Amino acid sequence: MPLRVEPETTFRDALAAADRPLAGMWVCSGSPLIAELCAGSGLDWLLIDAEHSPNGLESILAQLQAVNGHPVQVLVRPPVNDTVLIKQYLDLGVQNLLIPMVNSGAEAQSAVAATRYPPHGVRGVGSALARASRWNRIPDYLARAGDTISVTVQIESTAAVDAVGDILKVDGVDAIFLGPSDLAASMGLLGQQEHPKVRAAVEHCLKAAAAAGKPAGVNAFNPATARSYLAAGAAFVLVGADVAILARGSEALAAQYIPQDPVVEPVETPTSY
Repeated sequence: MPLRVEPETTFRDALAAADRPLAGMWVCSGSPLIAELCAGSGLDWLLIDAEHSPNGLESILAQLQAVNGHPVQVLVRPPVNDTVLIKQYLDLGVQNLLIPMVNSGAEAQSAVAATRYPPHGVRGVGSALARASRWNRIPDYLARAGDTISVTVQIESTAAVDAVGDILKVDGVDAIFLGPSDLAASMGLLGQQEHPKVRAAVEHCLKAAAAAGKPAGVNAFNPATARSYLAAGAAFVLVGADVAILARGSEALAAQYIPQDPVVEPVETPTSY
């Protein structure tokens, strides 16, 4: 008898069942070993990133396999809101998607449609060949597939903030996620994600999500900022990244054991005598 298996619960289900906000971290290294290490940290969720990180289909698959069985929700962010790429991610067994740069209700509808089989969407049918259905070992996968997938869309531009009400109305958008860094850039405030105008836009979207009855999350590495957004109603947060933790930790070791060269102020050279 072949093994019959059930899919994991989705991020949508985890948010609905939670009695507190969910804290997570980025996994950007592309390493299954690091993903597995982070999965055992005690955090609620991980985001495997393929937009700004060296992740392709094979490395995402390896990381999904490495974290399988750990008590942690795993989201994956593709580099773009693309129907073909989303199909490939789903067939790998990705159950929770974070779609970047969704700027309108129409773009949100496109993202959801990419995760649904016809007649409710446009996902290509290849599950019998794919890890998504565990090669047809998940009973009735085709009929149940939509229930095994959650879709979170990322609000990270002024256009998206303006359209947040329309985005939240889209059936199948389970949550929104605020990206203050790109939002700041779109507001002409590059590198100023703590700017009052950026924070006000984030809080506007948190309120819109609460009014729509959908959870909203935000990226906030600064602990004080993260706590502020949580107090404003954020249901989930990303508060760190594997590569950032390693970079700062290794720098701290170097500073502790290796003499640091003093900062030498440049000497002005006269241009004329």
